[in-house]
Amino acid sequence: MEVDVFNRTHTNDNIISGSTYNFIIGLTLLWGFAINWLMVLNISVESISSINPIIFFIGYFASCFFGIYLFSKSDKPIVSFIGYNFVVVPFGLIINLVVSQYNPDIVQEAIRVTGMVTFVMMLLGSMYPAFFKKIAGGLTIALICVIVVELVEIFIFNTHHGILDWIVALIFCGYIGYDWARANAIPKTVDNAVDSAAALYMDIINLFLRVLRILGRK
Repeated sequence: MEVDVFNRTHTNDNIISGSTYNFIIGLTLLWGFAINWLMVLNISVESISSINPIIFFIGYFASCFFGIYLFSKSDKPIVSFIGYNFVVVPFGLIINLVVSQYNPDIVQEAIRVTGMVTFVMMLLGSMYPAFFKKIAGGLTIALICVIVVELVEIFIFNTHHGILDWIVALIFCGYIGYDWARANAIPKTVDNAVDSAAALYMDIINLFLRVLRILGRK
């Protein structure tokens, strides 16, 4: 997902070491995943389902876009972290609704697969940043096309083809490599670490949800 943070080429903030930078990215990601895990454990599916669907989705998109605006525009770590949480919480509600439909063993397998794929894509993003930069435009076009096709299938033909989940999973694999490569190409500051983690979080969660659907069909 395109955010202003990745267009930063210079900064007046303190530069931190590469290891500290990556540690903050990892810690921020773990925070988001932990919040989602706690939400799944402590918020009932019934309470989420009882919310009017229109109100739910308006609130979901409003919170996500507000959060993205905060972390992409701000150069203050605390503001970016607040924005990150405005994204994490609505994503957590969706995760709660989705994982409730699957056996816990399948959910655990999806988490494991997502973790391994994420590690591999980050490694590839570090090794071949130029490649991922070249395919970025294609990833965006492909994602838009798949979303349009899915909406047509769901709302007009009332169906869903499993191949679309595979395509979207591959697209977000590409985004993880791309966003990781970009994260390591901008100035290494605390704020940029938080912002990069926020972008990676959205990639990883979207990948997880697709992997879960793919495994669930087995």
